Amino acid sequence: MITDWSAVPLTPSRSETICRRLCEAYPFLSYRCLGHSILGREIPLLFLGRGKSKILYVGAHHGSEWLTGGLLLRFAEELCIAVSGAQKVFGIHIPYMLENRMLCFVPMLNPDGVAIAQGETTEGDLLAERRLHMNPSGDFTHWQANARGVDLNHNYDAGFEEYKKIEVENGICGGAPTRYSGEYPESEPETEALCGFIRTAAPRLLLTLHTQGEEIYYAASAGVPGSRATAARFAALSGYRVAEAEGPAAYGGLADWAAASLGIPSFTLECGRGENPLPSSDMPLIYAGLRRLFFESTIM
Repeated sequence: MITDWSAVPLTPSRSETICRRLCEAYPFLSYRCLGHSILGREIPLLFLGRGKSKILYVGAHHGSEWLTGGLLLRFAEELCIAVSGAQKVFGIHIPYMLENRMLCFVPMLNPDGVAIAQGETTEGDLLAERRLHMNPSGDFTHWQANARGVDLNHNYDAGFEEYKKIEVENGICGGAPTRYSGEYPESEPETEALCGFIRTAAPRLLLTLHTQGEEIYYAASAGVPGSRATAARFAALSGYRVAEAEGPAAYGGLADWAAASLGIPSFTLECGRGENPLPSSDMPLIYAGLRRLFFESTIM
């Protein structure tokens, strides 16, 4: 397997390398640069399948949640192996399914945030001193935001103005390790690139992965037909609990924006249990628990 979980953590450079190696090993998998982060890192986007009906998987909105990128890369590789062997997985004939579907993977939307959380330094990073003012302890292990302190999963146009009031109530007035939504929706190059792709691609289903809590969220207020039933099916396949986001987590998220603005059935998977960042040793067990959900999502 190219996605070797023994070589951890999943850094931005390793994520990009794995994406390119997968495309070399499996020519039917294609690579595209979705866009660039603030510090100039590529945001990889993988395509698998020839169908017009697209399904989108997004990982690592938050720096300390890099593990989600590893889950998506392992899923993509397992799909490629099944294509090469003309295999069925959970009764799904993968090559036939991919004649009718195109699966799109963004393993690491926030590569700068991941690098920061892992203690990497970036040459020419003019924002490093600013981040120290945001995070005086100097411990960036739990960093969630992008390089300039914007929490990408609050940077979508979903209850954005309401959330601004919550920020003030919580004393968040600018860039921070987490929870700051930015100056306006899609102010960040990472979210702007993803939203632009979603508007163009119009996926039939969107799954965004976070850690942790073993919960599944969907935008109940958006009223997208079938979302509740799909969430229940995902829960049955994974053992996770269907829940509704509360407090700050209920505002500005990708799934809420895609469902409310574009009518796309959208779901947030809170993968695993524990305290972020989850240890890399949890990854195989988390993937095993979500494997059936991942495969069945391709035919929903």
